[in-house]
This record gives sequence, C-alpha cells and structure tokens, in this order.
Amino acid sequence: MGVFAAFVVLMALTASNERRLSDLRARSYEDWFLDFIGLFFQGIIIPILQITAVYQLYRYLLPISSGCLSVHPIAAVFISFVFVDYVYYWNHRLLHSRWFWPLHMVHHTSTEMNVLSTSRNTLWTSFLIVYLWLHALFIYLLQDPTWYIAGVSLTSALDLWRHSAIAPTPKSLLYRLLSVLLILPQDHAWHHATASDRANYGANLKLWDKLHGTYYKCENAPNSLGIKTDFSLIQKLVWPYRF
Repeated sequence: MGVFAAFVVLMALTASNERRLSDLRARSYEDWFLDFIGLFFQGIIIPILQITAVYQLYRYLLPISSGCLSVHPIAAVFISFVFVDYVYYWNHRLLHSRWFWPLHMVHHTSTEMNVLSTSRNTLWTSFLIVYLWLHALFIYLLQDPTWYIAGVSLTSALDLWRHSAIAPTPKSLLYRLLSVLLILPQDHAWHHATASDRANYGANLKLWDKLHGTYYKCENAPNSLGIKTDFSLIQKLVWPYRF
C-alpha cells in the first residue's frame, strides 16, 4: 500500500509541473504501453509469483526450513535494505554485460526520468533480477518477515523516486542529508545518460558504487537520456536478441 501511495504522490508532483506535464502529453503510445505493461508486470504479476510459485518452490526444496530464522527487526530491515541491495548491485552489473544487455537495454530506451518508466523492461527480465528469488526466500525463512517486508516496500518506493524527475535541489538541506547515503534521482539520471559509461549501478545505497569504483557524481543533469533502438514493440517486450 505504501508503494502505491508513493507512486500516486510522485505522479501528482510530476503532473503539477507544467514542463513535466508537457513531457507526459508528448509521450508516444508505445511508451505508454511499454510502461503500463512493465508496471503491471512488476507491480502485480511478480509479487503474486513471489508469494505463490516461488514461495511454494522453497517449501518443496527446503521443507523443514520455514520460519527457521528469528532475527531482530533491525536485522530484518538490514537484510532487506542493505544485504539484498549489495547483491542487486552485482545483479545490475551483470545485466549490463554483453550476455544480458539486450534484455536490459529496453529499460534504457526511456528518454526522460519518469516514474512511469521505472519497470520498463523485456518482460522476462524480471526472472533474472534477484528480488524475485531473494525476497521470497527470506519471507519463507524468517519467523516474522514483517520488518523484512517493510524494507522491501521502502526499496520499492525509492526505486520509483529514483526514476522520477522529483529530485532535491543541490545544496539544499534535504540534498545534503540524503546524498550522503542514498542514490538520488540525479545520480540515477547519469546511469541513464545517452553518453554514459553506465556508472551508478546501486539501488538504495551509493556505498557499493563508491566501494567498487563505479560512482559518478555530477549535480548537473545529463545532456540527453536514453538510447535509441530499432526494435519493434514485440521485440522490446519479449525477445530483443538478434542472431
């Protein structure tokens, strides 16, 4: 529910700005369709699969491990928000490798930072993202997954915000407070820059990029965002490989 509220708030803030509203009106039907399908798949289908098929898979593979982990609420949030975030950092870098880039490049076709494009992807890319598998695993293993799920919700809300154009103003107090730890929309914009070496792979924390030399800081926005492809709509949704 919190993630949906974050989406509504970000969309309202986007629509309240005349320039961003004009950008929304100028979007192509294909962009709207790709983003609607992506949000529906990532926001509804994948969570359903997590709590049904993937959860049941762990029950089959680990029949005596259900609820075997009893951890403090702070530890549960740490696992969700920090540990899984680090695993995702490497997962994201793998998606940029030559083997998986054709699948992930669809996400980089958006030419604007827009909350709607957060989940734009070839549909089955979701099965290659660690969130699907790790979240179901820890929910299965934890005796009380409540705080773990809270961390998941916070990560999802930050993912929406990171892909939006609603960024704190550089030099502002909010910017100074948040930029110490979190990947902000302006950080992630450079990951989506047209002329980018694909820095800033992190999701929640910029620590991983700094630790592994992939962090790029610039308070100014990139000159242009997104990459162009000649893929058809079906290729973007299902099979973007060429042989």
